[in-house]
Amino acid sequence: MFDSPLSASAYDVLGVTPDVSDEDLRKAYRLRLRQTHPDTGGDAAVFVQVQRAWDLVGTPDARASYDRGHGFGDDAASFAPDAPQWRPPSRSADTRPKARSFGQPGGWRRERYLTLIREWAGRGVDLPDPYDPALVRSAPHEVRRLLADALAEEATARIVAELGMGYTVWHDVAADPRDPDAKLDHIVLGPSGLYAVLSEDFGAPVRTRRGELIGDAVTGSPVAHLVLTARGLGRAAKVKFSGAIVVLPDDDVSVVIDELGRVKGLPVAVVGRAALATVLRRGITGAREIGGNELFDVRTRLQQIVRFA
Repeated sequence: MFDSPLSASAYDVLGVTPDVSDEDLRKAYRLRLRQTHPDTGGDAAVFVQVQRAWDLVGTPDARASYDRGHGFGDDAASFAPDAPQWRPPSRSADTRPKARSFGQPGGWRRERYLTLIREWAGRGVDLPDPYDPALVRSAPHEVRRLLADALAEEATARIVAELGMGYTVWHDVAADPRDPDAKLDHIVLGPSGLYAVLSEDFGAPVRTRRGELIGDAVTGSPVAHLVLTARGLGRAAKVKFSGAIVVLPDDDVSVVIDELGRVKGLPVAVVGRAALATVLRRGITGAREIGGNELFDVRTRLQQIVRFA
């Protein structure tokens, strides 16, 4: 949660400044616990954030380490795509076949981020490190949002790659050639069905109500837009999506798997990132499974029409 370009710092979550005294920090933590506790009407996801924030800065050693690594010092990790924390883990001993994968996850948003960060910070000239955490965290929200969503897409891609050879995945799929901004982050095809997947990071806790995402950081209607986009692409390819999935950082959801029922006729689930593989393997309630020759036919139809953003 605190490694997102959009996320508030541990100090922000606790409602203090980075130079607060240890005693005042402790008082702020206790106050935020009371304010956010679910038993007194608080938000469960925010309550978890408060506890996590205290874990990061609640002792002198932890606080010193956090300050060095979160952009307050010189040791903050880069958001670059080749930085160790964003690369898939090394699995030299794992020889199991991966899912078939096409496209570049997060590619469109990373390209857009690089364009905008250079325009904002360098007036179009090259920057020494456009992913420097101090630079990223000082950028406008809309710029940081692009990078946060790119990282979210890359995280999802690493998960679905491990589903195995029975799955085919397309990333960054252009949904409307007339609108370069219209895309599906991922399409996942496997025995449990054909799913349109949206990877999001709002940088804050998110809830659901009446089939849609809500929260202070949520804009528009992400679920409705995902369903309509999937339906449009499905009509073009002459295939039927089994369901739609919204993937969020684990710390930003209070329910790990939240099945919303049918939204505009399509089963939808909002899941924490750690539960994504489980959901894709077992499917969503009400979603139609795909197998045998139909699986091959759907894959062929999509391959013929898919274009990348």
